[in-house]
This record gives sequence, structure tokens and C-alpha cells, in this order.
Amino acid sequence: MTQEWQNDPKLQNIDPSKLALLQNLADQSGGRSPSDMLPFLMSAAAQGRQNGLQFSSDEIGAILNVLKAGKSPKEAAKLDQIVSLMRMIR
Repeated sequence: MTQEWQNDPKLQNIDPSKLALLQNLADQSGGRSPSDMLPFLMSAAAQGRQNGLQFSSDEIGAILNVLKAGKSPKEAAKLDQIVSLMRMIR
């Protein structure tokens, strides 16, 4: 995955170290099936919390909007579903 998404103006207020972590996760998640994504993301979120890294609701919303840009409605809905599942599990 390219790093161009990090330059989206909607993400200008997010700490660059958080964006770097997200890029690393995106690189590691390549080729995973949707069913493998939830456990992968849950593990990544737990590691982030252990390292004192937390995203605000506004940051999460901005990131999701950028990630959904250019996606089909079906792909965007899958992303929303994964995020909803993560919130329910937390």
C-alpha cells in the first residue's frame, strides 16, 4: 500500500507517529481475508494500547473517511462492519 493516503488534508491533525503505525499495519495486513482482519486489528489495537497509543473518536472518524474514499459501497460497508465489531468487543 502506498503512503499517499497519509497526505490527505483530513488527517493533518493526527500525530505522524500514529500515521506511521497505521501504514505499518496496512503493509502487514495485505492479502488477509476479511475474516482474518478482525483478529489482526484487535491484536494491533491491544499492542497500541500497551504502548500508550490511543486514537480519539475524531481521529478514527477521519481515518475511516480517508480509507473509504474511492471504495465501493460494499467495501465501505465491510470496513464499517469491522469497526463496529471492534467497538463491541472493546
